[in-house]
Amino acid sequence: MAGEPPLHASIDGEEQAFCCGGCQALAQTLHAAGFGHLYGDQARFARPIDDAARREAEPVWAAYDTEELRAQFVRALDERRAEITLAPENIRCAACAWLIEQHLGSLPGVESVIANVATRRVVVRWRAAEQPVSALLAALAGIGYLAWPFEVSRSDRQDRHARRGLLMRMAVAMLGMMQVMMYAWPIYTHEATIDPGQLQLMRWASLVLTLPVVLYSASPIFAGAWRGLRQRHLGMDVPVALGVGAGFVASTVATLRGTGEVYFDSVTMFVAFLLLARYLELRVRQASRSGAEMLARQLPATCERLRAEGGAGERVPVARLRAGDLIRVKAGEVVPADATVIAGASELDESMLTGESRPVPRGIGDPVLAGCFNTASPLELRVAKVGAGTRLAEIVAVLDRALAEKPRLATVADRVAGWFVAILLVLAAVTGAVWWAWIDPARALLVTVAVLVVSCPCALSLATPAALAAAGAALSRRGLLLTRGHALETLASVTDVMLDKTGTLTQGRFALVRTQSNGDADADADAATCLRLAAAMERSGEHPIARGIVEAAQAQGLGHETLAIDAMRNVPGQGLEADLDGRRYRLGRREFVEALCEHGSAANWHAELAGSERRGATLVWLGSAAGTLAVFELADVAREQSARLLSELRALGVTCHLVSGDTPATVGWWADHFQISRREGGVTPEGKREYVARLQRGGAVVLAVGDGINDAPVLAQAQVSIAIGSGAPLAQAGADAVLTHGRVAEIANALKMARRARSVVRQNLAWAFAYNVIAIPLAATGYVTAWMAGIGMSVSSLLVVANAWRLLRAGKPGD
Repeated sequence: MAGEPPLHASIDGEEQAFCCGGCQALAQTLHAAGFGHLYGDQARFARPIDDAARREAEPVWAAYDTEELRAQFVRALDERRAEITLAPENIRCAACAWLIEQHLGSLPGVESVIANVATRRVVVRWRAAEQPVSALLAALAGIGYLAWPFEVSRSDRQDRHARRGLLMRMAVAMLGMMQVMMYAWPIYTHEATIDPGQLQLMRWASLVLTLPVVLYSASPIFAGAWRGLRQRHLGMDVPVALGVGAGFVASTVATLRGTGEVYFDSVTMFVAFLLLARYLELRVRQASRSGAEMLARQLPATCERLRAEGGAGERVPVARLRAGDLIRVKAGEVVPADATVIAGASELDESMLTGESRPVPRGIGDPVLAGCFNTASPLELRVAKVGAGTRLAEIVAVLDRALAEKPRLATVADRVAGWFVAILLVLAAVTGAVWWAWIDPARALLVTVAVLVVSCPCALSLATPAALAAAGAALSRRGLLLTRGHALETLASVTDVMLDKTGTLTQGRFALVRTQSNGDADADADAATCLRLAAAMERSGEHPIARGIVEAAQAQGLGHETLAIDAMRNVPGQGLEADLDGRRYRLGRREFVEALCEHGSAANWHAELAGSERRGATLVWLGSAAGTLAVFELADVAREQSARLLSELRALGVTCHLVSGDTPATVGWWADHFQISRREGGVTPEGKREYVARLQRGGAVVLAVGDGINDAPVLAQAQVSIAIGSGAPLAQAGADAVLTHGRVAEIANALKMARRARSVVRQNLAWAFAYNVIAIPLAATGYVTAWMAGIGMSVSSLLVVANAWRLLRAGKPGD
C-alpha cells in the first residue's frame, strides 16, 4: 500500500521485499512446497493489521479463550479435537481461501482447514490443547484477515442435515422413476409382442429398482403415516402411504406369481413428485429462525468492563456482566446490556428497538438499551439489566408469545384428508367383499387394489403443495422469500395492510434534500462551496448525518478531500468546530453555530425552514464569525416504489394503515404524502401489536410489513407478515416472508400471486375430486384394470403439477 514500508524476507537465500503480509506468506509457502515458480507480481493480499490495531484486538481475541465463549463457539469432536467456524471480514477470492488454508494448516495442532469463499466462512479442526482460539485469530490477522468466531447453531446443523437427507431421497426416487419408466413403456405399448420370459425379467428389474425408492425415499412418508395412526390422526401421509404401499405390494405379488398387472412406474413417479414438492417447501420454511437465536446474534460476544478502582478496562464475555458493573462502549459498538450513562455524551441509533429514525442524544444520567448502536463518542455505562431482563429480551418475549398465539391455517387438503381416507377404506373394503361374495373371487384382490390405486390421493395430496411450491418459487425469483407454509393462503385473504414508516416506505437513512446558503454573510459562500466545506469537516465521521452530507458531496463531484482542515474538534451533542485558512467554522446545531457568529443568523430563514421539521427532517447549520453560511436539510427519503405499492394495494381493495414509532407530526406528514388516511405515530412495539389486535377483533385479515426489531411483535401478531430483508434479523425471525431487496412493490405482487395460487389450488382440488368421483366407480365395477388405474393416477398427478407450475410463468421477474 502506498506510504507504507515494504516487508522483507529471505527467499532462496535472497532478501526480497513484499507489499504486504499476504504476499510474503504466499511466497514463503509456495517456495517451501516447491512451487515458487507460480509466484508473480500480480498476487496482492491485505497488509497485516498495524501494532496499534493489534494491541486493541488482542484483548478481544483473548476473551474467546474464556470458558463461556469457548462453550458458545467451539464444538468438541472428541476429548482432544475441536472445531470452530471463523468469519473473516475481507476474504475475497479463491486465492484468499487457499492462503488461509495453507497458513492456518501450518500451525501446530491444526488438522484441517476449509475456507469457503461463497459463504465467507473458515472451518478449522485442531487439537485444542495445542492452540488457543486467540492464536488462530492472531494468525489470520497476521496475513491480513481480521476474523471472528461464527456461531453455528444447532438448528443450522439440523437444517443442513434435513436438506441433505431429503435431497438424497429425492435423487434416488428420480433415478428410480426414470429407470423403471424405461421398462414400463415397452410393456404399455408392445406387451403382446414381448416374449413372456423377457416380460417377467423386466418386471423383476422394475421391482429391484423400486425397492430403494420405497424402502429409502418413501420411508419418511411411512413414518409420518405411522405416527398419525398412533395419534389417531389421519393426515395426508396416511393416504399417501396407503397408495404407495398398496401399489408396491400388489405389484410385488404379481411379479412373484408371474401374472397380473404391475405399476412400479406409478409408485416411483408419485414418490419422486411428492418429494420434489416437499423439498421446495422445506427450503423456504427453513428461512425462519427462533427469536432466542437471533437475540444471541444481535448482541456482541464481548465488551470492555471497567475496574471499580479505575485504570484500564478488561475485555470480558457479555455473559459475565452483572447489574452494577461499569462498562465502556466506544463509537461504532453495540450496547451489550441495559444501562445508565455515567460519563460521556453521544448519540445512539435506537431505530431497531423504538422505530425512531434519527439517532437520539444520550448524556450523563440517561438510560441506554441493549442492542443500540453508538454512533458518535465513547460512553461509560453502569449496567442495570442483563440477559433476559433487557428491553431487547422483553421484545423477543412478546414475539414468542405472539408466535404461540398465531392461528395455524391448515391447507384444504389436510382438512379433508381424514374423511377421504375413511371413505376410501370403506369403499375398498366393500368392493373387495362384493367381488369375493357375489361376482368373481379370483378378481377380488386385483379389483380392490385397482380401487385403492385409482383413488390413490396423489392428485389430492399434490394439489395444494404443488401450487404453493410453484407460487413460492415464482415469488422467490422476484426476491420475496416465504418462510412459513400458510403465508400464501393467508395473503390471498388480506383485507388490511399495516405499514411501518422507517425502512419500509422510506429508506431509513439520512439524505440531503435541500441546501440553502446565505449570500449576505459571505458573498463567496454558494451552496456548492458550503456543501464541500461541510463534507470536509464530516469526512471521518460515522454518524448517519455525516454520511448523508459526505455522500451528497460525492454525488455532486465536490472534491472535499483536498481541503486542509485544521484543529478539528468534536463537541458531543452539538457539532464540529474546525479551522480552514485561518478562519474558524462550526457545523451542527443552530445554537452551537450562532454562538460563533458575531452578527447572529438570518432570522427570515427560521420561518421558512420550520416547516421542514414537521416531516422529521434534521437541520444542520454551517457558520463562521461572519454569520450563518448555510443550512443543510437532511431527511429520510421515500423508497422508489412506495407510491406504486400503495397505488396497487388500493387497486386490490386493501385498506392501508401507517403506524410508526416516529413522532405523530412526522407520521402525519408522510401519511399525507402517501395519501394514507389511517395513521398513528409515537406507537410502541406493544402498541403496534394491540393496533393489529383491534383490527383482527373487527374481522380484518391483517398483513403487517416492517423492518426493525420493534416490528417483530406486530409481525408475529398479524395473520401474515413480511419483513424487509435489509432490516433487523429479529424482524425476519417473526415474519412469514422476507423481501430480500428494497423493491417494495413486490408486496402487492405477492398478494396478486397469492390470489392466483388460491385459484389454482381450487382448480386442482376440483379436478382431483372429479377424477375420483369418475374413476372409483369404474374401478369398483371392473372396467378399470390395475394398469389403467396406474396410468390414470400418474396422469392425474401430472395434470395437477402442470397446472400448478403455470404460476411460475405468471411470476417471472418483470411481469
